[in-house]
Amino acid sequence: MIRAISRPIGGSPLARNALAGALPEWYGVRLSDADAWSVAASQTANDFWQRSWLGDLLPAFAPSGIAADRLRAASESGGFVVTGGQQPGLFGGPLYVLHKAVTLLEMADALAAITGRPVAPVFWAATDDADLVEANHVSVVRHGKLELLSMSADVVPGRSMADTPLGDVTAQVQRLEEASGSAPDQRVLEAVRKAYALNATVGSSYVVLLRALLEPLGVAVLDASHAAVREAGRDTILRALRSADDAAAALGARTRTIIDAGFHPQVAAVPNLSLVFETLDDGTRRRVPLRAARQVADDATPRRLGPNVLLRPIIERQLLPTVTYVGGPGEVAYFAQVSAVADALGVAQPRISPRWSGTLLEEHVESMLARLDASIDDFADPHAVESRVAREGISERVREAMDSLRRALESSSDAMRRDGQTNDALSRSVGTMRAGVEHRLERLERRYAAAIKQIGSERLHDVAAVRATLYPSGSPQERVLSFVPFLARYGNAAIDATRAGARMHVASLIHGG
Repeated sequence: MIRAISRPIGGSPLARNALAGALPEWYGVRLSDADAWSVAASQTANDFWQRSWLGDLLPAFAPSGIAADRLRAASESGGFVVTGGQQPGLFGGPLYVLHKAVTLLEMADALAAITGRPVAPVFWAATDDADLVEANHVSVVRHGKLELLSMSADVVPGRSMADTPLGDVTAQVQRLEEASGSAPDQRVLEAVRKAYALNATVGSSYVVLLRALLEPLGVAVLDASHAAVREAGRDTILRALRSADDAAAALGARTRTIIDAGFHPQVAAVPNLSLVFETLDDGTRRRVPLRAARQVADDATPRRLGPNVLLRPIIERQLLPTVTYVGGPGEVAYFAQVSAVADALGVAQPRISPRWSGTLLEEHVESMLARLDASIDDFADPHAVESRVAREGISERVREAMDSLRRALESSSDAMRRDGQTNDALSRSVGTMRAGVEHRLERLERRYAAAIKQIGSERLHDVAAVRATLYPSGSPQERVLSFVPFLARYGNAAIDATRAGARMHVASLIHGG
């Protein structure tokens, strides 16, 4: 059995204020009821009424099954899409990638219900990203312990993950399978083995795996590095180059405004560089300098140009009838800067909605929590539960002896203070002595607890296993652990549990609450 527990999404003060609807000047007015969402969705769909947006992008989707049906219905019947995305991560990345995709699905279903229009959920696989250092690893819990899985692909600064060879990850796949348990859903692991094969790239393996897992749910996966995407986004990219100075000025002004308001901008401003990447002859990418932007716009092949993180949501909104982008707290924060760039380019501002955030709680972990008399939140402090359990593990005989020492100390020091010959100076000395002995007793108790930790116990083993599952490395589960073992162990039950949490989250976004 597995349950999904909804959790606050967190994020920086900027993200939290944005989600509370406190910053409409940067994010637009928050849509807080079904009528407002319906109007916004209709306007978005009408903007694309005369455009064959799917035909241009179909090669980059290569959709199948339910995902293909939803895309075609949205394209042919005046519908729209909701999008979200993520750069490649090993074996699909951490759990929040799944949470984001499931939120897309629930958002699409909810908007279809209130608008009467077909809605397609689209996952934008940012294979054109070059940050391999951030994406080359993920963690699993194996034999009750947290284990980092990482690939050894060569890091070439500026080379996109679509062009980065994966290398041999056979050993990592084997450890992933071991972390998935003794009776896993072999379809999930077979999808991993197929995607992460020799001769694949970091980007292509990510796309193949996500399509295998998400398309049966109805979520289409778009490969952002595909030539069809570059060609379809040509006009917006060229506009960003030809208006590079205006965009840089607007971004600089917005960044200063964010700082003046007491927030920290999510994306640091880089002076003298545009928001467009150019792929060079050696396959690496560079940000086009402002001074060269117009020349590159005139000379470069559009397929060699791509957006940076602030321009990417604008490209998405221009290519697809996107009523909202679904993102995490970091993405919510940087949309405060995205809107300034959109205004400078004279195009529609993309809208951002938060993904569902939660913890997947397995039955055996829930049983351990009950034995430990602890909650999920208790493990947010990486040492609190372990220290408590270790103190509770001190034998009754030692605990009684310590209590006896404390009582004797209290009684004796009180008697000395009450003695008729005790003056203020002596009274202070007695107090100092008592505090010193109490401190030594506390140190002795901590040493007993530390010895118990070192020796280990069944309860401390439970603490370590629960911590590895709920707050690995001191971070929320969804930011660290791979989603593959959960799908392999529980299959549709894991998806259903996650969807139930996301469904309630989406309802609160659309209907208020």
